[in-house]
Amino acid sequence: MSEPASISAGIAARYATAIFEIAEESKSLDSLESSINDLDAALADSAELSELITSPVISREAQGAAITAVADKMGIDPTVRNTLALMAEKRRLFVLPALIAALRERLAEARGEVTAEVISAKALTKTQSEKLAKTLAERVGKKVTINASVDASIIGGLVVKVGSKMIDSSIRSKLNSLQNAMKEVG
Repeated sequence: MSEPASISAGIAARYATAIFEIAEESKSLDSLESSINDLDAALADSAELSELITSPVISREAQGAAITAVADKMGIDPTVRNTLALMAEKRRLFVLPALIAALRERLAEARGEVTAEVISAKALTKTQSEKLAKTLAERVGKKVTINASVDASIIGGLVVKVGSKMIDSSIRSKLNSLQNAMKEVG
């Protein structure tokens, strides 16, 4: 992880811990999850919002006023809204995507879930995805949510990442291993 990315992740983790603990105490985890999903969708849909949180040209006051207005309009959870205002005041809105990811991790952990990043050569069918989730759940002992993506360059097979573990059964990695083994022999 690059240094700026690790700094952002550290800042986001601290804010996420505070928000999560407040939401847990007030038993508003569902509201928190709804709010972060709405914020994530808004960031994905709006180039202006993305520019607002990353632009060094926009003043703290303008950022704070804008993000508060957006949060009010969207009906964002008050704890998240107040945190966004504080982040604008401290010039830390740029970590919002990392904050959303950190909060999602905390929420999944609280529910006893884990997300598996799955890369396949072609899109998985619903049946394949469900079967893979069931198999992984048996392995890790938690409910598994599949986050699937397609990368035709792996030729076939799967690359599965669950937490810090990775299983690479792709044809590309097997060909690379074979190629390295042949280089050692020759």
